[in-house]
Amino acid sequence: MWRIDQGAPRKLEPTKMPTEAELEHLLEQDPTILGDRLLVIGRQVHTPYNKIIDLLAIDADGNLHVLELKRDMTPRDVVAQALDYGSWVSGLQRADVLEIAEDHFGEQPFTAAFEDTFGQPLPDEVNISHYLKIVAAQLDASSERIVRYLEDFAVPINVVFFSYLTDGDRRYLARSWLIAPEEQTTSGAGTGHKSKVAQWSGDWYVSFGDGLGRSWEDGLKYSFVSAGGGDWFSKTLRKLPVDARIFVHIPQTGYVAVGRTTGEAAPFSQALVQVNGASVRLADLELHARYQHEPRPGEDTEEYVVPVEWTVAVAKKDAFKVKGLFANQNSACKLRQEFTLEKLRAHFGVDN
Repeated sequence: MWRIDQGAPRKLEPTKMPTEAELEHLLEQDPTILGDRLLVIGRQVHTPYNKIIDLLAIDADGNLHVLELKRDMTPRDVVAQALDYGSWVSGLQRADVLEIAEDHFGEQPFTAAFEDTFGQPLPDEVNISHYLKIVAAQLDASSERIVRYLEDFAVPINVVFFSYLTDGDRRYLARSWLIAPEEQTTSGAGTGHKSKVAQWSGDWYVSFGDGLGRSWEDGLKYSFVSAGGGDWFSKTLRKLPVDARIFVHIPQTGYVAVGRTTGEAAPFSQALVQVNGASVRLADLELHARYQHEPRPGEDTEEYVVPVEWTVAVAKKDAFKVKGLFANQNSACKLRQEFTLEKLRAHFGVDN
């Protein structure tokens, strides 16, 4: 790095960072300086093997990133240390990751911090893949050969170099990689999904697209949910089983109801709902929306309706919304996120 001084370049010489803790602090404040959008979920994380991980972070996909910092020349054994950490991290279950994160964030809910960082709820599946990143000022030739060799065999390891420069009272960090991220042959390592998926209690999530050819006022009054306008929009709703407990969410608004499905999905023109104890064709009722979509060749654009018996249902203006609650573009899916289930059960007064 050079500074242009009176028309002439003056090179800024790298110096040693005063402490490794300072770099660790900077990375915790803004881990994006590593090149990835990350959220630190643990600092000085103790493993069961009397080892301590400098920083543990998570990305938007729920994958974990082990960040091992070395201020000066990195000895060869730091690579073995990173691999040791990776062997432990790869076995962390979802509950383990949440425990580490909640301990790090304290009173602030981890799920809220995740949504603040990435603009989306925590995925159902976490730690499906993990990445090992050694942060160093420089690397000895032997360690460099080992890292490149491991990367050739799809081990998700890399080294990021930081140069620390000063210019008067200004300080700078310059970053480079041993292996350019776009050149890496692996996208992360994982050891299976089973233990890393939130357990499913049987509850379902339903997205009700109010104003997209349907109206929540109708769904609230006549006890139904619906979706349509294309196969992608209706296919998951059509798979809802009978007697499934559903929590209904209106995008950009919040959760408005909990209830149980009382029948299978049916096209709007054939759908029946209960009115004063009698089955009535929904299309014959006075409605706020059309529930009709433009046809497209080779695609089912029909609106599909699922009848529901509401346990608790409220108007759109009374929707429940807090940071970190699960939301999804699918019209229906299994609701696994513990934070969301805990909040919804408490808010609507229903049991586990």
